[in-house]
Amino acid sequence: MSNRRIFLKKAGISTLALSLPYANTLSAMHTLHEDKVLRVAIMGLGSYGTRVAEAMKDCKRAKLVGVVSGTPSKISDWQSKYGIPAKNCYNYETFDQIKDNPDIDVVYMTTPNSLHKPHCLRLAAAGKHVISEKPMALNAAEGREMVAACKKAGVHLLVGYRMHFEAKTLEVVRQQRAGEFGETLFFQGLSGFRIGDPTQWRLDRELAGGGSMMDIGIYSVNGTRYMLGEEPVWVTAQESKTDPVKFKEGVDETITFQMGFPSGAMASCLSTYALNHLDKFFLNGTKGFAEMQPSTGYGPIKAWTNKGPIEREHITHQTTQMDEMAAIILDGKKPLIPVDGEEGLKDLVIIDAIYEAVRNGGKVKLG
Repeated sequence: MSNRRIFLKKAGISTLALSLPYANTLSAMHTLHEDKVLRVAIMGLGSYGTRVAEAMKDCKRAKLVGVVSGTPSKISDWQSKYGIPAKNCYNYETFDQIKDNPDIDVVYMTTPNSLHKPHCLRLAAAGKHVISEKPMALNAAEGREMVAACKKAGVHLLVGYRMHFEAKTLEVVRQQRAGEFGETLFFQGLSGFRIGDPTQWRLDRELAGGGSMMDIGIYSVNGTRYMLGEEPVWVTAQESKTDPVKFKEGVDETITFQMGFPSGAMASCLSTYALNHLDKFFLNGTKGFAEMQPSTGYGPIKAWTNKGPIEREHITHQTTQMDEMAAIILDGKKPLIPVDGEEGLKDLVIIDAIYEAVRNGGKVKLG
């Protein structure tokens, strides 16, 4: 059996019970805790799940209390490292039982893209809030199902858009919305790196739903929207591929794409797995500009405008993200840039249109 099939089997995707009975969902949701701490379980104990767990050590409002994994040795290691009790540990076949565990408020899914929808539906049925790593799903149709399921269950669906809480990013957005750059006319987003291991799930269409666009290109899609403060009305796109062995059918290596907006503003973006050192946002207006490089990486973001550099303290992105998400779930806080399921769905609609534009070679209208 291939590694992909083994993973899918362990994750339980072929035997999901998506219509689980769950009575009185709202009464089972936990009210605000006296200590105001969001109790988090991480699903998928790979490299990014580990990054989130490490960042949460410094959180003031969120605490790691549980795990979901198909690998017993990882569960054991995480129990020892993070002090997680056995009663808060689940595998992919048993995590529906989380509905009976009052000590877990939310599950953060850091699993491959194809598992986000089925696992989200099960978590919603269990009455737990859901945080999905980006992209929220494989396509907009799946995203709509997730949004509907969480709304019906009365639980939050959030997406791991860590840049929506990053201090320098927020300052650029503040200046744009205050009109300090004048009328913003153009945005450029460059997102890319040279990907390594050809057997990893990100290069498997069944697990990833695509290639660079689903992993790194989404930063430019999302960044265009919050930097310009508008929703696009059309997209065009072109794909190029230099290594058809590594990047098989349905797994994009490089896509350039363009978007048009109601104000007349334009965006020109690049998503690639073939070039390093591509992590740049550039915003141009009639009175000024803003530039960020790196713009979405894990390390300190660097940003400057026509008036000079933007200086803010660097805090690990996932630490800030989880504390802010705790405030959203526990306090009803409304962030400047949304991170809810509707926000994730907007990106999926655009990505669907980008892939359509690649296929038909024309302009795809949105909205």
